Amino acid sequence: MKKIAILGSTGSIGTQTLQVVEANQDIAVTALAAGSNIERLEEQIRKFHPKLVCVWEEAAAKELRSRVRDCKLHIVSGMEGLLEVATEPEAEIVVTAVVGMIGIRPTLAAMEAGKDIALANKETLVTAGHLIMPLAKQKGVRILPVDSEHSAIFQCLNGENGRQVDKILLTASGGPFRGRTRQQMANVTLEDALKHPNWAMGRKITIDSSTMVNKGLEVMEAKWLFGVEMEQIEVVVQPQSVIHSMVQFVDGAVMAQLGTPDMKLPIQYALYYPERRYLGGERLDFAALKSISFEAPDFENFSGLAMAYQAGKEGGSLPTVFNAANEYAVAKFLNRKISYLQIPEMIAFAMARHKKVEAPSVAQILETERETYECLESRWKFA
Repeated sequence: MKKIAILGSTGSIGTQTLQVVEANQDIAVTALAAGSNIERLEEQIRKFHPKLVCVWEEAAAKELRSRVRDCKLHIVSGMEGLLEVATEPEAEIVVTAVVGMIGIRPTLAAMEAGKDIALANKETLVTAGHLIMPLAKQKGVRILPVDSEHSAIFQCLNGENGRQVDKILLTASGGPFRGRTRQQMANVTLEDALKHPNWAMGRKITIDSSTMVNKGLEVMEAKWLFGVEMEQIEVVVQPQSVIHSMVQFVDGAVMAQLGTPDMKLPIQYALYYPERRYLGGERLDFAALKSISFEAPDFENFSGLAMAYQAGKEGGSLPTVFNAANEYAVAKFLNRKISYLQIPEMIAFAMARHKKVEAPSVAQILETERETYECLESRWKFA
């Protein structure tokens, strides 16, 4: 019986991870952590019987304790609670599916405790890849990618010599606004941006996909995961979301991983690697598909992607600024405080004003995040 802990259990990746657990019946969930959705968390507790649960706010944790007082478990809260879940002694794999830089400290703590990481938190590698990857090597733990694109690359590299990689071809759907100019996106509404053509995801990542910032974060993540340079990562728009990513080798051969857009596939692959398990659901019908099309990314109208390449190439603390500014801006957009095109405007503003730290510590990364928020607050004074 494999034992896992899940950080972000009530979100999109967390709930789908639990669907994989339920379908296979040979994984035990020892610990769960969630933000504020205690109704869903209560359901998960009663179905999967974890020993340890963390809720971010203590008030919500107190309410949850009352709701599940008939269950035998320990409920904690805050960052200390999150760290407790990440290091739960029995868990062999920690699924990191929390959104944002809040995932850095728990991921590091889990690795220090010798846990393998099923990584679905982009921000951890984007901002702290220079800390994460050496620690993984030192501790002998595996980082197993859960993002569909990174899982595809991981699968293509299985059994291959990583030193013979020429380039990584990271595919993108292009999002709901593919082909539009900035002028055409000037009046985009929140509802428009939340309509992804292919994938069902959380609200924040859906907005990031629409701006192509998400693809920029994935480029920076791929750099650390696969030990390549930013120049070796090429984004290819593939609107059908059938090819999840590709790897080109030094001899010109290209390997691709294809499948229907279903996040349970990369989740299950990470949990059982190197074994493949049966997974129900639709299969690709190539006769019905007929064709797969490709386009170059539009760096001019989707400047978030261009800024991500800039941040990744310059490195240091600049990727943290890129990520923090985006998190701040997307939160404001989701709360209808800013317009859609102000998201990349805020990122550019913050990056232009930052004094880079070359190899930031965790404390410096979190300080950079705070400074970025303050920089944006001083420029855009929200009530």
